[in-house]
Amino acid sequence: MANVTNNRPLSPHLQIYKPIPTMVMSILHRITGGALYFGTILVAWWLIAAASGPGYFEFVNGIFGSWIGRLILLGYTWALVHHMLGGLRHFMMDFGYGLEKELSTRLAKLQVVASVVLTVLIWIVGFLVR
Repeated sequence: MANVTNNRPLSPHLQIYKPIPTMVMSILHRITGGALYFGTILVAWWLIAAASGPGYFEFVNGIFGSWIGRLILLGYTWALVHHMLGGLRHFMMDFGYGLEKELSTRLAKLQVVASVVLTVLIWIVGFLVR
């Protein structure tokens, strides 16, 4: 009896495909979505600390105010903005707009630039308001 599965071709995977902007944005959208789960735990921790009293709130604020805390919050802000822009791009495509290859590639590249610019603007405003 012959083994028919040995002659079957393997499905191509990420190593086969050339990364294109829309593919990279799709992968980043999933990664930022996962990162938002962990970032939301930090937001909940901060809210719980605020409700727990001034001592614990100062402790949590001290962690978030450290350089590593600010770096994590910066990453969370970028993930939130990037994921939101990706969601808006997909929402637009759900209505049939931006499906052309050139336009979808341009929008994918714009998403990276816009997410970085908006994140920097949010942080500038945050520091100015302080």
